[in-house]
Amino acid sequence: MKLGLGTGSTAEAFLEVLAPRIRQGLDVRCSATSERTAEMARALSIPLAELDALAPLDLVIDGADEADRALTLIKGGGGALLHEKIVAASSQCMIVVADASKLVDTLGRFPLPVEVVPFGNATTAARIKRALGGLGYAGVPAVLRSREGTPFITDSGNYIYDIALGAIEDAATLAQVLSAVPGVVEHGLFVGIAQKLVIAFEDRVEVLDRASR
Repeated sequence: MKLGLGTGSTAEAFLEVLAPRIRQGLDVRCSATSERTAEMARALSIPLAELDALAPLDLVIDGADEADRALTLIKGGGGALLHEKIVAASSQCMIVVADASKLVDTLGRFPLPVEVVPFGNATTAARIKRALGGLGYAGVPAVLRSREGTPFITDSGNYIYDIALGAIEDAATLAQVLSAVPGVVEHGLFVGIAQKLVIAFEDRVEVLDRASR
């Protein structure tokens, strides 16, 4: 199997489960969505290869910052949204695993990450806010993500703005509008990409399947 490995705490828990299966003979080759995931995979002796050498992938396992019952996601809290979306789009199936706190009726409580090129990033942020205003999100803050007082840098060398929208009523339209803003590399809305959503409640596991909708 050719397997995509997500980024974040859920993905790291998956690696801990995957590694013993590989030692027992499970035959997989993996592509990581971030250097953080790749480092952990190498430490666990999980075989890695570049995406271009493996694509199309059979499956990608990842987490989410938010998910609704239509299997639309917000991702990017870990800063790997661009690579996560590229890997997911290169896979025949994306399965998202999350705890019940991530399942929401309406997306937007978690700030939406938007990855932008560093050049003219403040100007890009202003264009993003104007575009959002045209969709009824006037005055929403776009906060440059930072670490220890300096801008957070993604694995691709870009910046991330986190935008607190409150509620997203039309994720597909919002995704299109954000993608059209010059300077925006990618955004954390995953629309029509995930095929299964595995949600862990305290007393049960619920599986939402796009094929059954």
